[in-house]
Amino acid sequence: MAKKRNKLGEILYRKKIVDKPTLIKAMKKSKASNKRLGETLVEMGKLTEDKLTQALAKQFGFQYVDLDDIEISQSTMNLIPDELIRKHFILPLEQDNGVMKVIISDPQNLDLLDLLRFRLNTEIECCLASPSKIKSRIHGKMDEVRSSIDATTAELEQQGLSLQEEIRLAEANESDDDGPIIRLVNMLIDEATRMDASDIHIEPMADRVRIRYRIDGVCVERDNIPKSMQAPLIARTKIISGMDIGERRLPQDGRIKRTIDGQDIDFRVSALPGYHGESTVLRILRPENVNIGIQALGFEQDNYEKFQQIIKRPNGIFLVTGPTGSGKTTTLYSALKELNRPDIKIITAEDPVEYNVAGINQCQIRTEIDLSFEKILRSMLRQAPDIILIGEIRDGIVADIAIQAALTGHLVFSTLHTNDAPSAITRLIDMGVKPFLAASSIQAIMAQRLLRVICKQCKVVNEHPDPNLLRLLNITPSDIKKNPIYKGAGCSRCQGTGYKGRIAIFEMLEMNNQIRELAFSRAPAIELRKAARNSGMRTLLEDGKLKVFKGITTLEEVAKKSQADGLVLDV
Repeated sequence: MAKKRNKLGEILYRKKIVDKPTLIKAMKKSKASNKRLGETLVEMGKLTEDKLTQALAKQFGFQYVDLDDIEISQSTMNLIPDELIRKHFILPLEQDNGVMKVIISDPQNLDLLDLLRFRLNTEIECCLASPSKIKSRIHGKMDEVRSSIDATTAELEQQGLSLQEEIRLAEANESDDDGPIIRLVNMLIDEATRMDASDIHIEPMADRVRIRYRIDGVCVERDNIPKSMQAPLIARTKIISGMDIGERRLPQDGRIKRTIDGQDIDFRVSALPGYHGESTVLRILRPENVNIGIQALGFEQDNYEKFQQIIKRPNGIFLVTGPTGSGKTTTLYSALKELNRPDIKIITAEDPVEYNVAGINQCQIRTEIDLSFEKILRSMLRQAPDIILIGEIRDGIVADIAIQAALTGHLVFSTLHTNDAPSAITRLIDMGVKPFLAASSIQAIMAQRLLRVICKQCKVVNEHPDPNLLRLLNITPSDIKKNPIYKGAGCSRCQGTGYKGRIAIFEMLEMNNQIRELAFSRAPAIELRKAARNSGMRTLLEDGKLKVFKGITTLEEVAKKSQADGLVLDV
């Protein structure tokens, strides 16, 4: 019969680490907040992270390791692939007689142990160390790379060579992946991808180069690199993305293809000359972004049914509006993926082509040879497509061609930069589109925003929501009694932010006779909005409010990204 495992509270009490009243208080608090007892005691300041780890080691029968007292050699570190170390925050300790000792921080993560046994093809013996010390040891590798860079820089300067020449030599010899600049760039790309970042920002400052990752729509500062590394760092990025390394006065665009954790990922690279040097941004384009399915985008059931009906109509224009980074492209690609069948011909005109989709004819805008949206669209219509995707309607010429295509039996998808759905109609008319054409060709307009999702691991009830935000979203005390409001407390999974992942909110305007008449008479956006509301359109704010009640996101996120009375709220 298996030996019964002692409870953590019992171990802490017997060792006189925590007294009985504190233990009872912590147990009640952990139950209310849906957190583990040890985590609650640490938050209360009654227990240190090291003491908790020692108690957990005793509870589960694991060896406790104090990382301050041991050194792990590079050869030992190589026992586990770097991506597993960084993704799961683990460290190898030693390997002996076919058994590998692995340092972990959570003894209850059984899925991780199964994964390690499968990936490493060996028997695993676990040891416990505090999470912060494991992270510190892993992130310390970044400092080692930078120290190596500094040493290499000094050596090259003594030899009278430039780092750019070293990079050229490394690029010529593709087998040389050990150069410090090459390792640094590879590490930044791999780490940002594994942290689910959407962009990497390399920003030259007066005295340093700032590295930031955009995670769930928010920029997070990752590191500061010495100013002396600016030229080789940017040069290396430009080389692997196919840019001209010698051109520093004009903006450039490039692309990188890289395999990370067995997945092929594209990076769209932009270099923009600035006062302190070229600012470089790498947009991470993940193939799974367009494979998540329409339902997973965040539609409520009524909007989902409307969306499905609209995208399956034989002709007309369907517009998706919103600012840059609001998920418009992902929404349209998800629709195209659902419509992509052998009996339907789909052609796209994009600038640039972000995701390559099998079975769809995708055309890239190339301004350097005067291949514009206008030229592609005119030629596209001679290809007899059933469905057309226009990356963005930027001017009246493209808008006119899109409308003509819609009126001649094509279903046209496109995006537009407006704050809400009704404003798209007035925006097209301002571009020069005749009101009767806009009114007759548009089938529906959908505005959207992306909100951060509360981290499921540290999700707790928000006991004291901001009264200003409650008033803004028109939430009453009786509403809160029926639907508690949640927030994220912050944990290792979400990097302490309280958020993990994003979901969209929508404002779906479906055209009807009343709205068409208003558009034909050039009615202002406020009248169009009123008519749309009367016909059942739910605003971004109201859609966000539903997701707050469902415990998906927070009041703060809805207030930041939604609108009230036509004004964007800055919270």
